[in-house]
Amino acid sequence: MAKIVVIIPAFNEEDSISKVIKDIPEIVDEVIVVSNNSTDHTEINAKNAGATVLAEQQKGYGYACLKGMDYISKLEIKPDIIVFLDGDYSDYPEELTKIVQPILEENIDFVVGARTKELRDAGSMTTPQIFGNWLATSLMKLFFRSKFTDLGPFRSIKYDKLLDLKMEDKTYGWTVEMQLKALKQNLTYREIPVNYRNRIGVSKVSGTIKGAIFAGIKILIWIFKYSFK
Repeated sequence: MAKIVVIIPAFNEEDSISKVIKDIPEIVDEVIVVSNNSTDHTEINAKNAGATVLAEQQKGYGYACLKGMDYISKLEIKPDIIVFLDGDYSDYPEELTKIVQPILEENIDFVVGARTKELRDAGSMTTPQIFGNWLATSLMKLFFRSKFTDLGPFRSIKYDKLLDLKMEDKTYGWTVEMQLKALKQNLTYREIPVNYRNRIGVSKVSGTIKGAIFAGIKILIWIFKYSFK
């Protein structure tokens, strides 16, 4: 039986984090919530829901993910699969079984949950998010013949393949960095359509003009960086 570990970066998600954890299927061996400098009850709510809780004071999505990976590197028995999931309850954690299925049954290396228009609630993705996804995936198709249609945060990857990617982005570029490196290293990959709803609380990225701009810039930097390598 494959060992599956979930990493959830979370910044002030006290109203949603326990819902996310409780909806994660029982096939998961451990849920790690990385509190990214939260100032509310995110940490205690996550702990009460049964998660392992880590604290990362450096603000940034990538910082939180790397903190979770550092913890995993010290486990006696390493996982076979890592799943990344947001803490805002916009994704449906119960769909994790769909996200890991291609790895378990077809030996695919990397799976991204694609937030397709038909499965998205109205307003669940902002106009800058939709445009940013379209631009990033279009450039990946142009430069790398990629088949990605989304930079969805709900994703799974074989643990050894994740280590091979040598992830380094500390902030907004984490998801696109993973996809670009997966393409460059010729990992087998699959997109699985997933449902997507309006998040609980306000987004720290798409919910602010500053966040949206910086995320867009970071995505473009990674794409052009890898286009000329």
